[in-house]
Amino acid sequence: MLVVLVGGFIVIAVAAVLGPRLGIAAPLLLVVVGVGASFLPLFASVEIEPEWILEGVLPPLLYSSAVSMPAMNFRREFGAISGLSVVLVVASSLVLGVFFALVVPGLGFAWGVALGAIVSPTDAVATSIIKRTPTSKRVVAMLEGESLLNDATALVVLRTAIVATAAAFSFWGALGSFAYSVAVAVVVGGAVGVLALQVRRRVSDPTVSTVVSFAVPFLASVPAELLEASGLVAAVVAGLVTGVRAPRDLSVRNRLSDSQNWRTVELVLEGAVFLTMGLQIRAIVESVERDHAGVGTAVLVAVGALVLTVLLRAAYVAPLLKVLALRSRRSGQLRERMQEMQDRMTTAQGQQEAFAEVNHRRRAPSGRQLERFASRVTQVVADIDYFLRQPLGPREGATVVWAGMRGAVTVAAAQTLPESTPQRSVLVLVAFTVATLSLLVQGGTIGPLVRRLAPSDPGATDEQAQADRVRLLELMRHAGDELPEPVPDADGSRQAQIRWRLAVLEAQRTALLDARDHGTFDADVLEDALADLDAAQIAIELRDRSA
Repeated sequence: MLVVLVGGFIVIAVAAVLGPRLGIAAPLLLVVVGVGASFLPLFASVEIEPEWILEGVLPPLLYSSAVSMPAMNFRREFGAISGLSVVLVVASSLVLGVFFALVVPGLGFAWGVALGAIVSPTDAVATSIIKRTPTSKRVVAMLEGESLLNDATALVVLRTAIVATAAAFSFWGALGSFAYSVAVAVVVGGAVGVLALQVRRRVSDPTVSTVVSFAVPFLASVPAELLEASGLVAAVVAGLVTGVRAPRDLSVRNRLSDSQNWRTVELVLEGAVFLTMGLQIRAIVESVERDHAGVGTAVLVAVGALVLTVLLRAAYVAPLLKVLALRSRRSGQLRERMQEMQDRMTTAQGQQEAFAEVNHRRRAPSGRQLERFASRVTQVVADIDYFLRQPLGPREGATVVWAGMRGAVTVAAAQTLPESTPQRSVLVLVAFTVATLSLLVQGGTIGPLVRRLAPSDPGATDEQAQADRVRLLELMRHAGDELPEPVPDADGSRQAQIRWRLAVLEAQRTALLDARDHGTFDADVLEDALADLDAAQIAIELRDRSA
């Protein structure tokens, strides 16, 4: 077992290095290696418990993805994300349920919906492939946000369909179950995220703080599952809270330690997920053969299901993009008025006039109300600029459709089907084949597709990023200028100078984080600037210690 574990680590590392050089995504290499290894005698009896993936692997992966995801982009795209992760999953489950009931003899609609729910959600691990391609940042935000949340929808639909096989189906009961699952998960995940940060800010040792962070996704997911809510959504919410508040609550060393160690954890867990997907192929095929079911038929059904999922996704994404484009046009018409309002708020009198214009209140607003109002106006203007700078057209729509890959969640969820499920081995093989074909076909072609669809002149995007960098430097300079330099004394001039430099860095960091919350800069440019501040602070602290 130890040899297998060490060999797995080596294979994951080799795939991560060779994949980019061969122009093939590392996850695809790992799936192929896993499929080949499944026919070796050493792995003939390998069996992966689905709970290991659903409860042991996915919570930390989703948590880590949520931490690194720009919260402002998640908020801006939440309408599209919620539609893709809820409406599309439910609709796909029902349509696929009809398809499976028709093509699999004796299955029935309820079990068909259960299998439809299994193959409907896109995979957070699978979307790691699209992040390595030159696609629109809005597309990445939509796909990543969708994959973070759609598992909860799929698992609720799966549980509801299984219950419906033995009892009458209740639409309102299913809706209430879903609402409860999400609401409780949001509360638990948010509370765990806040409490964990309060604990970790009191821990000075970065290593200890990182160890605590490894427990956070499980501290969120396990209680949520015990309350019959979605543990995965709880882990996501804890990650979003951590990503937003960590730069203010945690020290630079703690955050740097987190970043380095979590990248290693992601690499290992992602690689393990894809390897185990491939390793299970032999056991699944043999199970189908023992049940005297047709492997070829199951593969054909899987091909038909995969084609149907792509068509359903295209049918949903096309009108979604039209709605988003209409919203952008309406926002563009509103921008001039909001910009004028923002310009007027440079004075106290202008703030009060603008507040009265929107709220129609007779009483004079408090200072806190004016501050929140000014912040909201700034945020609205930044949101409008974001939508206008990155419109979504047919090019982005094609990427969203083709990047909707299935992966580990599909394989793991299929193996949770009860033993009493009609033709269970066939359904598991269908789900596995859908996930594998999706990764190999869609994942293997998404890179060339995105590069072919990419705009021929990326100059506008580069120009905007450069403009954001210039504005960020001006913002940082202004924040630093507000702190007067210390007056040198005979004994403590050096220490006073170091304290002043650290204070300047902290003021600049606060200014950048305020700008992040308003959404006035590109998320990637802002992240780079914050990383530069962290590096500068660590360099100053190291020089101070070595002196």
